[in-house]
Amino acid sequence: MTDRAIADTATLSGWRKSSYSGNEAGSCLEVVDDRTGVAVRDSKVVDGPAVVFSVVGWTSFIAALKD
Repeated sequence: MTDRAIADTATLSGWRKSSYSGNEAGSCLEVVDDRTGVAVRDSKVVDGPAVVFSVVGWTSFIAALKD
């Protein structure tokens, strides 16, 4: 996918972690979305960068995971 970018996570709020992740300190991803796209980051590095998908890019990504 060519429509990804790196975002400054300090400007984003409302991050959520999957309920499937549990409470362990393992590897988890967090996501935040709005009308322009979806950002994904490592839950252990909350001040680090995020990969940002456009709405179309995120929809395509999820569809590919389900295939």
